[in-house]
Amino acid sequence: MYALVFPGQGSQSPGMGKEIAESFGSARKVYEEADDLLGYRLSALCFEGSEEELRQTVHAQPALFVTSVATWYALNEMVEVKPACVAGHSVGEYAALVAAGVLEWQDGLRLVRARAEAMQEAAERSPGTMAAVLGLDADAVESACAEASAAGVVCVANRNCPGQVVISGEVEAVTKAGELCKAKGAKRVTPLRVSGAFHSPLMQPAAERFRGTLQQVTFRPPRVPVVANRTADVLSAETDFVALLTEQLLHSVRWEESVRRMWEMGARLFVELGPGDVLSGLVRRTLAEAQTCTVRNAEELHRAAELLRGN
Repeated sequence: MYALVFPGQGSQSPGMGKEIAESFGSARKVYEEADDLLGYRLSALCFEGSEEELRQTVHAQPALFVTSVATWYALNEMVEVKPACVAGHSVGEYAALVAAGVLEWQDGLRLVRARAEAMQEAAERSPGTMAAVLGLDADAVESACAEASAAGVVCVANRNCPGQVVISGEVEAVTKAGELCKAKGAKRVTPLRVSGAFHSPLMQPAAERFRGTLQQVTFRPPRVPVVANRTADVLSAETDFVALLTEQLLHSVRWEESVRRMWEMGARLFVELGPGDVLSGLVRRTLAEAQTCTVRNAEELHRAAELLRGN
């Protein structure tokens, strides 16, 4: 049994999706439709854009979403895709919802574009930062954030895997929390090159703005189990997607717990659809016995299809 996982911001890279779009008509069509929907050539940004251009939130999120969806369509050209469950990291959750039949991908793109714009605007209004804390358990990091809160807003943004936690908030508070984490035994605290304090209360203006866009979209009951960032649990037909996806902007991505939940559901192979290999690394550091497979180009797509035929 296998799970499909979809990467989040930070996995983007120049040239992403180009080879798959050249090799698979269904993937190429996704990029072409995305260009039309957005009114600019996202495909050119993915295939030929610079690292600096792709790092900008308003570009990175739609580029990641479209590349992941295009890769998913290409895989479906090769093999009947029947995962035990799906999940995505932060913005990757939108591609997971498409794969589960909750969203039409075109609606997903509209949401991701609005989400990215709202997050960038909130980041400009309330400047903040993020940092990765390595070698310290999540509870100790939570404690450090609580102690540092006198200096401003700071919280745990991502529980990625054992020994890797990301904190987010106002610059002074994140710096203070990082110092406290080192004092508690963290091996390293690394500032991240991001444009804002994502998955923190500083995204409240973005959440309020984005809620209105979410209310305009039709969400259907999942056809495939989806493990949610916000709860690390499986979504149901009764899920309030507007509330869930609004809250996702403000709260921690519980990725380590999500991986363990997918393992409990029977997933033994984790197939990462989209650029990069970040999630595959996090899965292996969470579950040493898990098998992972990245799908970043045509060769890896063929390999993934062979693996899925055996699952």
